Amino acid sequence: MKSSATHYTHKQIWLITYPILISLLMEQMIGITDTAFLGRVGEVELGASAIAGVYYLAIFMIGFGFTIGSQILIARRNGEEQYQAIGNIFYQGIYFLMTMSAVVFTLSQIFSDEILGFLISSPHVRDAAADYIHWRVFGFFFSFIGAMFRAFFVGTTQTKTLTLNSIVMVLSNVIFNYTLIFGKFGFPALGIAGAAIGSSLAELVSVIFFIIYTRRRIDYRKYALHIIPAFRAKELVQIMHISLWTMIQNFVSLSTWFLFFIFIEHLGERPLAISNIIRSVSSLPFMTVAAFSSTCGSLISNQIGAGHVHEVPALIRQHIRLCAYIVLPLVALIALLPIPVLSIYTDIEELKQACIPTLWVLCSSYLFMIPGHIYFQAVSGTGNTRAAFILEMASLCIYLIYTSIIVMGLKADVAICWTTEHLYAFCIGIVSYFYIKKGTWQHKRI
Repeated sequence: MKSSATHYTHKQIWLITYPILISLLMEQMIGITDTAFLGRVGEVELGASAIAGVYYLAIFMIGFGFTIGSQILIARRNGEEQYQAIGNIFYQGIYFLMTMSAVVFTLSQIFSDEILGFLISSPHVRDAAADYIHWRVFGFFFSFIGAMFRAFFVGTTQTKTLTLNSIVMVLSNVIFNYTLIFGKFGFPALGIAGAAIGSSLAELVSVIFFIIYTRRRIDYRKYALHIIPAFRAKELVQIMHISLWTMIQNFVSLSTWFLFFIFIEHLGERPLAISNIIRSVSSLPFMTVAAFSSTCGSLISNQIGAGHVHEVPALIRQHIRLCAYIVLPLVALIALLPIPVLSIYTDIEELKQACIPTLWVLCSSYLFMIPGHIYFQAVSGTGNTRAAFILEMASLCIYLIYTSIIVMGLKADVAICWTTEHLYAFCIGIVSYFYIKKGTWQHKRI
């Protein structure tokens, strides 16, 4: 298990990570843009978009979990130089995700109002969240396809494409949101519904870009992307064998995040608005951690496929160091300049001042998040997604118990409530570290 060096230099890891980071940030810019615009509409809309956005994200993460499993398989075949097998994995994934889009869209349209009515105490927040979700669920058809393209590009380490796509998507979202939220260029002012419509349209633009770019700039014949296969249950079962646990894991993980915001909503509209702003502020550092984590998982899968199992522990440590060099100075800067940062999201002075203690709590959590998330994605990178599922479920149980006691039981200040991030990152990091150290994953075949 001991290794002090890897085949990858810091520069090579960064060149793979950077486009992933840009793409993740640009995807998060969808939510950041919604928050920045709705923060100038009102606190109710700001809080409602937090609950509705996480509700959408929890469902999206089921499909995204499927693409993570696909990405692991694509990366393994890429490492084995079985390039022609990649196209079939890609298309079987598309077939599954389009079916899933239709199902979750239908269920959301039928049941979302009842679910929100049961969970949310404020009628104003409930109605605004319902307006957002009604239009936002159209985005499933586009966001799932975009996630499958991302799995292809990350798995084959061609991540530069993600940067261009993400820039196009965010610029589209800014234009659509500005136009539809505030009623510009002759369009009616739709408020929170305009934010949802704009975000879904931006994801459509993203998919169109992916298709055109892949056709014109990628050697698609190398990966057999020019051959559209029939649906093959056997191949889908192989993908699901890897993806199923990741799908369940991602859904449960985001569902607990959704419950966190539901709990916060019961503390009042102001704590909910604060939490949405803090969630948006966290996007840049958290997506940086997620980008390094994703790169680490993909490179581990490639290295195992190439027969370099002994390099995995050193590769994980290398990613943690690089991530810390970037993220810790960033969160320190955010902590030192809270008002300029918070001014991006709201022009309400009292709300900005109320956010500062929670912002400081969030910044301190990255001491645990960096190693915790990277070690956890390393577990998924080994191909043993069932083990990753079990590890996260154990951590989430502790997280949910702590959240229930702090928020619902003690009704603590919102800043104290955000210490849940410290606990979760610590738990997932510890269990993942010992799993990697144990070494049984070395014999996993996918």
